[in-house]
Amino acid sequence: MNPEQFVTALNEHGIELSSFQREQFSVYFKTLVEWNEKINLTAITAEEDVYLKHFYDCITAAFYYDMDRELHICDVGAGAGFPSIPLKICFPQLKVTIVDSLQKRIGFLNHLAAQLQLSDVAFYHDRAENFGKNGQFRESFDIVTARAVARMSVLSELCLPLVKKDGVFIAMKGSQAEEELHNGKHSIELMGGETNAIHTFKLPQEDSERSIVIIDKKRKTPKKYPRKAGLPNKEPIE
Repeated sequence: MNPEQFVTALNEHGIELSSFQREQFSVYFKTLVEWNEKINLTAITAEEDVYLKHFYDCITAAFYYDMDRELHICDVGAGAGFPSIPLKICFPQLKVTIVDSLQKRIGFLNHLAAQLQLSDVAFYHDRAENFGKNGQFRESFDIVTARAVARMSVLSELCLPLVKKDGVFIAMKGSQAEEELHNGKHSIELMGGETNAIHTFKLPQEDSERSIVIIDKKRKTPKKYPRKAGLPNKEPIE
């Protein structure tokens, strides 16, 4: 998907990019490739692949949930800024908080935000488990997103404690989403969540399966969650 096809594909979903926003994506691509030589950010570096498998793929969350309003998003384990930075470019009014456990990636994100002239973005070097215990952030976000971080049984313990009551957790998944959702059902309920919808579709051009899982936060998360760093992954609630 070249940059022109990317713009057209978003247009078909009612997302129109200005020339400034197009330039932001161009700068994002160049910065990503440049920094990827110094620190490992992505295995995908060809322009057409980055536009399809990263930029377009990230924005698909907005096809199924209305992002065109003032919302505060927390992106857990965003790595190179996926999915929250592409969403922020498309919807500049979003407030974005990213938490990632690797300091080098936070360095990249700070540089990227300056290059893209982004405002209302904050980056924290922390483990999601510790971040979710922090009173300043716990249950304070309208949306918490995660893409390619962990399976649902683990992910719900990392993400749902950060979602405010009546907010949503949006998990971006591949072809295993239904199975993961089934295995993570207990964990989701325990964290105060309830599955709202699962939207499955194919990425254009390459036809690989993707799913957007939307989980509503119905109740407060019990204080004991998330458990200490490393435990959710080692002993998932199933």
